[in-house]
Amino acid sequence: MTKIKTFVFNPFQENTFLLYDETNECIIIDAGCNEEHEFEAIDKFIEENNLILRSIVNTHCHIDHIMGNAYLVNKYKVPSVAHKDDMPLLERSNDMALAFGFKVEEPPVPNQFVTEGEKITFGNTELEVKHVPGHSPGSIALYCETESFVIVGDVLFTGSIGRTDLPGGDYDTLIASINDKLFTLPADTEVYPGHGEKTTVAHEKSTNPFFN
Repeated sequence: MTKIKTFVFNPFQENTFLLYDETNECIIIDAGCNEEHEFEAIDKFIEENNLILRSIVNTHCHIDHIMGNAYLVNKYKVPSVAHKDDMPLLERSNDMALAFGFKVEEPPVPNQFVTEGEKITFGNTELEVKHVPGHSPGSIALYCETESFVIVGDVLFTGSIGRTDLPGGDYDTLIASINDKLFTLPADTEVYPGHGEKTTVAHEKSTNPFFN
């Protein structure tokens, strides 16, 4: 069984997810840690649960979701994974950090670029990559069919959707991504967004004001 540990990091209150299963292998999705106490929180959880970190995966490359990439890649000697269409965001990460008034260690170039339909695996867990542009050109969602959950980054929130006014964002594209890639999942699929509380596909289809 896959377990999901949620950390809320950085001034943007970003959700960093650590997924692990009975093999003790794990991955981190959207490493938003940037302060020493945030690094320590992840390190402590990995150590106390005897976990083996396999990779760092980014649903997208906005600054609040990639702050901890360099620290974790360097400390644990693991690859980082993203969609190639978000490389321009990654390359501008230092400028974005400075614009918000903080410093970030420059994130490494991803070791692997994933596309629609590819699988990310660790232990006994398999996540299917769904390309869901609109919030950013390279936004991806990570769907676990066997456990009925999907990690969606900033594409869909509880009662809302991701911003489309940032570089590379597009409202119509985002709405199409949600309708075509997320709302077609089983109704009871749990949705883990990049900020705020989790929700379900059924709840958002029936109550989200952007679709009703």
